[in-house]
Amino acid sequence: MKTFITEDFLLNTEAARRLYHEHAEKMPIFDYHCHLNPKEIYDDIRMDDIAYAWLGGDHYKWRVMRACGIPEEKITGSAPGREKFNAFAQVMPQLIGNPIYHWSHLELKNFFGVDDLLDPTTADAIWDKANAVLQSPAGSSRALIRASNVKALCTTDDPADDLQWHKALAAQRDVFPVQVLPTFRPDKALHVENAEFAGYLQKLGQVCGMTIATLDDVKNALSQRLDYFTAVGCRLADQSFGSPDFTQWDEAAAQSALTKAMAGEALSGHEIAAYQAYVMDFLGGEYARRGYVMQLHLGAVRNLNTRRFQALGADVGCDSIGDGIPADSLAALLDRMAVRDALPKTILYTLNASDSDKLVAAAGCFQDASTAGKVQFGSAWWFNDHFDGMVGQIHSLANIGVLSRFVGMLTDSRSFLSYPRHEYFRRILCRVIGGWVADGMAPADYALLGKMVEDICYNNVARYIGIEG
Repeated sequence: MKTFITEDFLLNTEAARRLYHEHAEKMPIFDYHCHLNPKEIYDDIRMDDIAYAWLGGDHYKWRVMRACGIPEEKITGSAPGREKFNAFAQVMPQLIGNPIYHWSHLELKNFFGVDDLLDPTTADAIWDKANAVLQSPAGSSRALIRASNVKALCTTDDPADDLQWHKALAAQRDVFPVQVLPTFRPDKALHVENAEFAGYLQKLGQVCGMTIATLDDVKNALSQRLDYFTAVGCRLADQSFGSPDFTQWDEAAAQSALTKAMAGEALSGHEIAAYQAYVMDFLGGEYARRGYVMQLHLGAVRNLNTRRFQALGADVGCDSIGDGIPADSLAALLDRMAVRDALPKTILYTLNASDSDKLVAAAGCFQDASTAGKVQFGSAWWFNDHFDGMVGQIHSLANIGVLSRFVGMLTDSRSFLSYPRHEYFRRILCRVIGGWVADGMAPADYALLGKMVEDICYNNVARYIGIEG
């Protein structure tokens, strides 16, 4: 059976079709938050087969395969790639309603020219056709990025990283013009409650040529690494929290948390909160001083399945939606920075959709003339980056904030095949705005609406982060 992915997929009104085909479709991509490996981009790797390209590291697919009863051996285990692919083909017909069904068929069509639905009867032909592309020049990492019209992308990088591959890619801009920029991700230095915290600070100290024992040491080390990242082109930082309490301002408790953690002692909830509030307040000021964009990913609860975590580690599909951030907590963090004129450009993401209106409303309290849309409500993230989640995010931002200033979509992915997620978002965006036109809620002014769509797809984020042209 032929796929349902036609040129008008999701575009259910004439206005939606015009906005997408005349405006959204032609815009380049700035993937400002992803988890691609910069070494793989530098090496211009070719993946052996579509099993590796699709299933290697993709916890979205791992989760649905487990839900369909596939044994772990054919998910993250040592089964041959062909067996894993066949298992996923067996699962695919059961995924109607899940965004993976849409994404996977978009990827098959866009990258491999496959117009058939994936199921056990088409698996052989799709395996052969996809692998032929992946093993050709068109299937290398750089070719896949360029085929997706990506102008710039930002990876996610630990402060202790030497960024050698970013430097090497920057030196090759004449042959690979896509900007590959690092993102400063200091989670390991923020989560004082984690067992690996002390070992990580020792490593960070070694990179900085110092011993870290005090809060000033932590600040000095992070500042030093921020200078290093900035010199390599970094323009964004990213932090991930569950439901933090940034109201706890207690420097003595923050130092106590650091001292106890380095000694392997148990911490109180107050000490953990105080340490995170203190260090995030410092980092926010450092980001503002350097012109960085601060991203806050909120509401995740991680590694729920202890047995699987012990067997496979983190990021294997056993994280979930947690409680949202308390309004007082978010306000305390942003206001503390704003009071001293040290609030950076900020993007707020929530994994808990019940927080959407709250985050848009809070963002509106901290806008100013320094940057249009200075505090953003970020794109539908992780468990929300499906049709309903994207529509909901657009509606919340339009209802309470200013949709036309939105910085748009990102992949948040480890896969070189994930760029059709931008197309998915753009089709949904045009569907929503086109629906307003059809319902008489927006004017049928295609110059006005077309510019709005183009700005959301690319122009806003390019200006916001500083990639022009």
